Amino acid sequence: MSVVEQRYHAVMEVTAGVPVTQVAARYGVSRQSVHSWVRKYEQAGLPGLADRSHRPDSCPHRIAGEVEAVVCELRRRHPGWGPRRLVHELQRRGIAPVPSRATVYRVLVRN
Repeated sequence: MSVVEQRYHAVMEVTAGVPVTQVAARYGVSRQSVHSWVRKYEQAGLPGLADRSHRPDSCPHRIAGEVEAVVCELRRRHPGWGPRRLVHELQRRGIAPVPSRATVYRVLVRN
């Protein structure tokens, strides 16, 4: 039986009147998990019981792709410039927010 099917059976037992503690013990999970499954099933139906990724949708402190491209292009034109000079040049060009020297260094290493 798949994970979704097991969760569905647990939810159906709870809706049939079986105490949550008994259902949790039968499936070897916590009561909070069973309550979570019931809530997700009520909100989204059967697809709500499927496993979901825990990966965040975005990373707010990540450098923008356009800024990374500018850093790489400046470095290609001026191979002697290090992270300190590149940060200075980004400031002169009006790029905001300006990444830190460490970030610029990681961009150079990555590319």
